[in-house]
Amino acid sequence: MPRESAGILLYRTRARGVDVLLAHPGGPFWHARDDGAWSIPKGGPMEGETPEQTARREFEEELGAPATGPLAALGRLRQRGGKWVEAFAMEGDFDPDHLNSMMFRMEWPPRSGRFSEFPEVDRARWFALAEAYPKMLESQRPLLDRLDALLGGEPPA
Repeated sequence: MPRESAGILLYRTRARGVDVLLAHPGGPFWHARDDGAWSIPKGGPMEGETPEQTARREFEEELGAPATGPLAALGRLRQRGGKWVEAFAMEGDFDPDHLNSMMFRMEWPPRSGRFSEFPEVDRARWFALAEAYPKMLESQRPLLDRLDALLGGEPPA
């Protein structure tokens, strides 16, 4: 598993505030988890890719839509498992009903000898910034504060 990854926190501005798009990981481990399970679309780099290129590619692979807007750096953070994430903010829109994630194959149930395919992302959803905090992986929550600061706001309490 790569120790480095990059991803995009997509946001949109509404009259009531900022919404962020989060992705729910696919597969049986995450199936019944909600609070603390959502993430930015992200993944590991291919050889020779810059973090920006990785973030754009992973966004498209995980959601099925290109990430074509300008990126603003949100910096790096370390997830609980030790992986580093280089994150970028991008203003845009995405219709979660058009989610078309790449599939991955894994043995399930473990040690059964049977393999199944699962989407990398099984659903995506827009959340108001404050609503996103409990939904997001705890180690990625600082990205919400960084986005809010980037947009000139105050982090929610």
